[in-house]
Amino acid sequence: MTQGEGAINTENHNPQDYEWKFWPIVPLYPYGKRRTLRQEVVKDTIWTFDQIQGVFYVVVPIRMTVIKLENGGLVVYAPIAPTPECIRLVNELVIEHGEVKYIILPTVSGIEHKVFAGPFARYFPTAQIFVAPGQWSFPINLPLSWLGLPRNRTQILSADIQKTPFADEFDYAILGPLDLGLGKFAEVAFFHRRSHTLLVTDTIVSIPPDPPAIVQLDPYPLLYHAKDKAYDIIADTLENRRKGWQRITLFAFYFRPSVVDVPTFKDVWRDAQKAPERSKKAFFGFFPFQWQSGWERAYEALRGNGRIFVAPVLQTLILNRAPQETLKWADQVAKWDIKWIIPCHLDAPIKANSQQFRQAFSFLEKYPQNGLLNSNSYPLPEDDFQVLKDINNGLDRLGIVPPAKEKV
Repeated sequence: MTQGEGAINTENHNPQDYEWKFWPIVPLYPYGKRRTLRQEVVKDTIWTFDQIQGVFYVVVPIRMTVIKLENGGLVVYAPIAPTPECIRLVNELVIEHGEVKYIILPTVSGIEHKVFAGPFARYFPTAQIFVAPGQWSFPINLPLSWLGLPRNRTQILSADIQKTPFADEFDYAILGPLDLGLGKFAEVAFFHRRSHTLLVTDTIVSIPPDPPAIVQLDPYPLLYHAKDKAYDIIADTLENRRKGWQRITLFAFYFRPSVVDVPTFKDVWRDAQKAPERSKKAFFGFFPFQWQSGWERAYEALRGNGRIFVAPVLQTLILNRAPQETLKWADQVAKWDIKWIIPCHLDAPIKANSQQFRQAFSFLEKYPQNGLLNSNSYPLPEDDFQVLKDINNGLDRLGIVPPAKEKV
């Protein structure tokens, strides 16, 4: 079996195949039309299904993973929007490899994952649904069935994996639920022993050098962010797609990276009048960004030559409130013989081992393992964390979340 290879479906279908009617619940771009790309990453064993989501054309992949059980049947990890195209692609696997037996919702806080679980499960009425413990909703904490999860088929993942029907092929480790005041954070990492593949939701990411295939199906967001001025006319070239992708990743991880300035409204308005496209799609010509010279260095520091790392928002706002629990979880996961990692966002599959996974969490330690910060765990530039730190300080002052704890 060869991992990381396999055909990607790119055939054209009726636009109705891409419809997601419940997009107003989580109104993220591309709203009611979502393409799905399926890729076989381990022959006849593992497939990824990618869609995109974003705000202000800051678009990144959101991913579901499907694994074939040794005795037939499928496990679905982190469902995505069940558009007609997505369900058709899953059913093609069902015909060849057996029914969907288990559906895993591995998070409690990622609404962009939770919103799809119930609707997806209804297309596979015999599947059992397992959800991360500590599920919650805001502003009212509702029962799981009220959140769209089938009452008679849904159960909480047990702390004892031997109580689950897939224990002979998988290990899993539960992080949390961590109390964040208004809500909770939890993530369940799944390990498929036969392929040595780790599945994670949000904790671990890696940035690919080129825009992912799902993002390139419609290059408009890439070309939008490749502009330097509102009135620039950007040719659709690989170089410009890469430029747009690099800037998108800086926005996605830092919200407002230190290498971008926000011009005055007067300047933004003036430039918008010169924009060649002033449609709603182009935000009426508004382009409220001014990139500093040398911004590429910030991207290279973030990407770190494709290393795996923990997203800055988790470092600054969530996991720093539970360093001991997080490191205990990371130690448990690192005991598995990991060779590949499939996160729900950005790049996948990633060739990485257990030590690299563990090192990604060294930001929580006063004295990282072996006393060293290596290329996989070096800290990201402090300046780029400023907006996240300001948010963190504001939440602390208002007492909305528990205070961050000291490093271990």
